Amino acid sequence: MLFDTHVHLNADQFNDDLEDVIERAKERNVEKMVVVGFDEPTINRAMELIEKYDFMYASVGWHPVDAIDMKDEHLTWIEELAAHPKVVAIGEMGLDYHWDKSPKDIQKEVFRRQIRLARKVNLPIIIHNRDATEDVITILKEESVEEVGGIMHCFTGSIEVAKQCMGMNMYISFGGPVTFKNAKKPKEVAAEIPLDKLLIETDCPYLTPHPYRGKRNEPAYVSYVAEQIAELKGISYDELAKHTTENALKLFRIND
Repeated sequence: MLFDTHVHLNADQFNDDLEDVIERAKERNVEKMVVVGFDEPTINRAMELIEKYDFMYASVGWHPVDAIDMKDEHLTWIEELAAHPKVVAIGEMGLDYHWDKSPKDIQKEVFRRQIRLARKVNLPIIIHNRDATEDVITILKEESVEEVGGIMHCFTGSIEVAKQCMGMNMYISFGGPVTFKNAKKPKEVAAEIPLDKLLIETDCPYLTPHPYRGKRNEPAYVSYVAEQIAELKGISYDELAKHTTENALKLFRIND
């Protein structure tokens, strides 16, 4: 069994063939997944999906690129949704310095407020970090993230940064980029992450793994991420699947 810890099946790219996508995931033994909502439309769609499909869970939060659009009532709404038994995390949240839609100071404030909310409702967080590692680490430390822990989503940083994150009760999650032929650093880091701190994901429809790079990603393809990391670690695919699934179930407190 595989657990895809980060999907966007709430994206428009899946409007026409969602049932086929789900069927292909089940054929590859992807039996659980977390649908990540990061703004009003995607949160609403994530909540619809978890009501319809028993194997889907949701994370709800506000994306840093859109931090400038987040109002107080959005945070209140996220807190209300956090009470739903199938909402298992807050996020994705974080910092994104690649795009300049939202000023850095606003991104930081929205990030801090969501960590505080996660601690209040006692749920783990999902972190989006793009070109902002130093500030992300600083805020995680200052906001006592270790109280709830969470996921460094689609991690592409160094082993030194990974160790800092793991020291704050964070799991390290790898997606499609670890399979890219030129991805020397992600492969080296994935090989070193302890099995009890490792997760896998697709971030579909984005970041499609080899051999489908350039096409739409989907949950079935998390199997390619699992294959690659198992090979890097010199362990069986089944062992990698077992550990990453157990880690996800533990983090999200899913008992079934």
